[in-house]
Amino acid sequence: QVQLVESGGGLVQAGGSLRLSCAASGPTFSRYAMGWFRQAPGKERAFVAAISNGGDRTDYADSVKGRFSISRDNAKNTLYLQMNSLLLGDTAVYYCAASPVFYGRRWYPQTVGSWGQGTQVTVSS
Repeated sequence: QVQLVESGGGLVQAGGSLRLSCAASGPTFSRYAMGWFRQAPGKERAFVAAISNGGDRTDYADSVKGRFSISRDNAKNTLYLQMNSLLLGDTAVYYCAASPVFYGRRWYPQTVGSWGQGTQVTVSS
């Protein structure tokens, strides 16, 4: 399975921006659909965004559509999540995820093949 390591989290004021990165190990990154999930305190892990293995298809949770953008660089084995206009409700641990199948917004945690360790994003007022 692909190994995933997230980075780029931190503390940001509401309305600000952050870019998360997820570095993947192994030669098979381009075979996987990739995505981001997040988990806020006391809540279940939830889908944020997904991108197909070739990058031609993307999908977003309604709560982030128009503010977040997912992308990937298969030559660098790296996944990105550009987060703009951050809201207090975006505070969570963000996890990188991989799957052989592109589920789009119907991607549930139970069908994630590989997880990263997570990176904390805190949005302050």
